[in-house]
Amino acid sequence: MSKLYISQKRKKHEINKNIYGHFAEHLGRCIYEGIWVGEDSEIPNVRGIRTDVVEALKELNIPVLRWPGGCFADEYHWRDGIGPRVDRRKIVNTHWGGVVENNHFGTHEFFDLVEMLGCDAYVNGNVGSGTVAEMADWVEYITASGDSSLADERRKNGREKPWNMKYFGVGNENWGCGGNMRAEAYADEYRRYQTFVKNHNPEQPIYKIAGGANIADYHWTETMMKNAHWLMNGLSLHHYAFGTGGWPHKLPATNFPKEEWHTVIRDAKFMDELITKHSTLMDKFDPDKRVGMIVDEWGAWYTVEPGTNPGFLYQQNTVRDAMVAAITLHIFHNHGDRVTMANIAQTINVLQSMILTEGDKMLKTPTYHVFEMFKGHQDGILLDVHQDGVAEYITSSVSQKDETLTISVCNYDLEKTEELTYILEDGKLSGKTITAQALIGEKMDAHNTFEDPENVTKVAYENFTTGETCITVTIPPMSVVVFTIE
Repeated sequence: MSKLYISQKRKKHEINKNIYGHFAEHLGRCIYEGIWVGEDSEIPNVRGIRTDVVEALKELNIPVLRWPGGCFADEYHWRDGIGPRVDRRKIVNTHWGGVVENNHFGTHEFFDLVEMLGCDAYVNGNVGSGTVAEMADWVEYITASGDSSLADERRKNGREKPWNMKYFGVGNENWGCGGNMRAEAYADEYRRYQTFVKNHNPEQPIYKIAGGANIADYHWTETMMKNAHWLMNGLSLHHYAFGTGGWPHKLPATNFPKEEWHTVIRDAKFMDELITKHSTLMDKFDPDKRVGMIVDEWGAWYTVEPGTNPGFLYQQNTVRDAMVAAITLHIFHNHGDRVTMANIAQTINVLQSMILTEGDKMLKTPTYHVFEMFKGHQDGILLDVHQDGVAEYITSSVSQKDETLTISVCNYDLEKTEELTYILEDGKLSGKTITAQALIGEKMDAHNTFEDPENVTKVAYENFTTGETCITVTIPPMSVVVFTIE
C-alpha cells in the first residue's frame, strides 16, 4: 500500500489563486457566441454577455482573466473597440480564420465581464503592430481618474470611474506572432514600452508582465532577466501538450490509440522540467523570487473537430484533458514560490476549454470539473508530503486554508487501481467532516456532448475509510479525487 505522510507544521508556500486563471482571446467562438451574444440576442444575457456562461465561470471562483490575446493582442488597436458599436471599425482577424472582427466586444465590454465575474483583469497590450503612444493612451483611458482628455473620453463612452486593471502584458509571443523578434531586440522594446505603462492609480500599481519564452527557449529567459528583470513584475512562459504529432502535426481529441494518451500526458508532465530550468535562470538575477513566472498559455492542443474552421481551434475535451489539467495544476502548486499566475487556453470553445456552447446550449467540460473540484486549493498553503511507495502515475497535492485541508489526487494510468493512505503526522481526524468528489473516466476519450452533457462529471465519492489519523482511499484509473477535511 502506498503511503503519503502529511505535515501541517511543515508549510511550504502559498498556492496563489491566480494559478487558476483563464484566457479569452478573440479567436473562433471564444468571444463571439461564447461570451458575447449581443443585447438583442434571444439567448439570456446581461448587456450582451451570456448569463449562463457568467454563472458557470463564477462557480469556479475565477480569479483573473487574460484578454484580448494571444496573437490577436499584437494586431488589436484599442480604439477600434470603443464608442457606439455601430460605428466601430471592422477588421479581418488575420491570425484566426480570416473572419471579420466587428469589435463589438471591446474595452468597456471586457471590464463589464470582469466585474460580473468578480475577478481581476489581465490586459495584453500591442507591441507587435502598435506604438508606445497607443499603449500609453490605452492604460490612461482605462485607469486615469483625473480630468485628462482620455479619461473624459471614457466618461463620454459611459464609464465615469476608472477600472481596476491589476495586470498588464507588454506584448505576447514576441518571438513569433508578436513580431518575430530576437530576445535581445524584444528586451530593448520591453524596456521602452513598459516605461510608458504609467500607474495613474497609486493605490493599485500595475503589475507589468514581460513576454517570455516559447517552451524550452532558455536563452530568451536569461536575456530578458539579464536586461530587464528590475523593470518587470512577471515573465511569461508558454507550453502546450501536443503529444506525438507535435507542432504542426497535431493529434485528434477523440478516437485516439492508447499511445496517444501517454504522449499527451508526457507533454503535460514536461511542464515541471520547464519551470525548474527557467526558474533556475531567473534565480541568477532574482534570487528573492520577486519576479513571478506567469504561465499565461497552457493546455492540450489537438486537431480541430471535423467540419469546423481550422482557424477557430475548436476541439473536444475528454477525460484525458482532465488528467492534463490535474497534473499541470499539481506542478504549479509545487512551484508556487515562483509561479504566481497561470492562464489555461482557453475559456470557451477554443483549445482546452472550460465550456462549450452551441447556440443557446452550453456544457461544462471535464476540465471545468477539475477546476471546480480544485478551487479549495486557491490561496491555500501547500503542505509538505512525504511519499512512500507511490506509483509514478499518481500525482497529488495537499493544502491548508484556515482549518480546512484539501487533498487532490490524480491517477492517470489507463488500467491500474491504486490504494493510497494519507497519514496526518501532527493531527487527528476525530471531529472532522470529510467529503470527497471524483471525476472518473469510463473510457479514455469519454467526453460530454450537447446530447449528453453530463456523461463526464464530478460525483460524490465514498470509496474510502478513515482512522484516527489516516484516510485510505481507492483511486480508480483515469480519475481525479478531491477530499475536503474541515
